[in-house]
Amino acid sequence: MNPLRVLIVDDSATMRRLIRSILDADHRLEVVAEAGTARDARDAVNTHRPDVMTLDVEMPNMSGLEFLKRLMKHRPMPVVMVSTLTQKGSDVAVEAMALGAVDCVEKPKLGGGTDNFAKLADTVALAARARVTVARPVRSSIAPQQNRRFRRICLIGGSTGAVDAIERILQSFPVDCPPTLITQHMPEPFLVSFAARLDPLVQPKVCLAQDGAVLRPGLVMIAPGGEYHLNVTGKTELRAKLYKGPLVSGHRPSVDSMFLSAVEHAPKIVAGILTGMGGDGAAGMKALRDAGAKTLGQSQQTCVVFGMPRVAAEMGGVEQWADLDKVGEELLRLCEAPVQMRVT
Repeated sequence: MNPLRVLIVDDSATMRRLIRSILDADHRLEVVAEAGTARDARDAVNTHRPDVMTLDVEMPNMSGLEFLKRLMKHRPMPVVMVSTLTQKGSDVAVEAMALGAVDCVEKPKLGGGTDNFAKLADTVALAARARVTVARPVRSSIAPQQNRRFRRICLIGGSTGAVDAIERILQSFPVDCPPTLITQHMPEPFLVSFAARLDPLVQPKVCLAQDGAVLRPGLVMIAPGGEYHLNVTGKTELRAKLYKGPLVSGHRPSVDSMFLSAVEHAPKIVAGILTGMGGDGAAGMKALRDAGAKTLGQSQQTCVVFGMPRVAAEMGGVEQWADLDKVGEELLRLCEAPVQMRVT
C-alpha cells in the first residue's frame, strides 16, 4: 500500500520540522509538502494533491479557519487541526471541527516536551481515511416542537466528526428536551469551548457537567474531560457524577464509562452512538440494550468515521440506525416511549 500523502501547514518553521519528524518516522505516511501561509497551502494542495492536511489554527494574513472554509467549499479533504490551548485557539479549533475538520491535536507547550504529539501519526493516518464531503445538510430554522412528553434520559457518545453531528442533533431538540448527557472525545480546554459554542446555538441549556447536578428536562450536560469521566448516579433522582479514574476503552472521558454507569437504569435510558474512531461505547451500549435500554447508531453513510457505531453493532448493541439528519428526532421519539421496568 502506498503511504498516505501529508501536507503540513503551520507558520512556524520549528513546528513544521517537529511535525515532519514525527510523521516521516511512520511508514504509513509521507510528507509531500509544507506551507507557512494559506496562500502557499492552497498552491501545495493543487500541486501535490495530498490525502490529508495538518493545519495550524492561528496563521498570518488568512487564519486557519478562513482557509478551512474555502478548502471545504472547493476541495474538501481530511484536515487535522493543530492548536495551542489558548482560549482563542480552542474556540477556533472547535469551530473548525464544526466546519468539517476531522480532529484536533494540541500543540506541545514551549519547553514541555512532545507528549501532546504522542498520537499525532495515528490521528493523521486515521483521519486520511475519513469521509469528507462538500455538501452539508441545511440547518432548519423551524423551532423544534415543545411540550412533548419525554419519559427517558438521553445519553450520547461520539468522537471523530461528532462535533458537527452533536451540533446538528441538538438543534432538533426543543427547549424542554429530555435530560441529556454527552461524552465527546476531546481535550478538556476544547470541551469548555464546545459547550460555550453550543449553548447559544440551540434551545436547551448546554453546559459542562458538574458533579451532583440533577438530570432534568431542558438541560444538556457535556463531559468536562481532563481527569474525569461523566457517569450517571442515583436511585430515583438521577444525577451526574464526575468520576476521577483511569482511561476506559482508551479514553477519558469515555463513552463506555458513561453507558455502563447507567445500566441499572437501562429501561429509562436511550443511548445514541455517533461517528468516531475505535470502539469506545460498544461494550456499554451492548450492556444497556441487554438490560432494556433503547439504542441508536448513526448510519454508516453519514459517519465521518464508521468506527464506534460499527463496533457497537458487531457486539449487538445497536437496535436501530438513523442518518445524521434524523438522529435527533429519532432520539426524541425513543425518549417518548413508555418505560417498562423489568421485574427481577
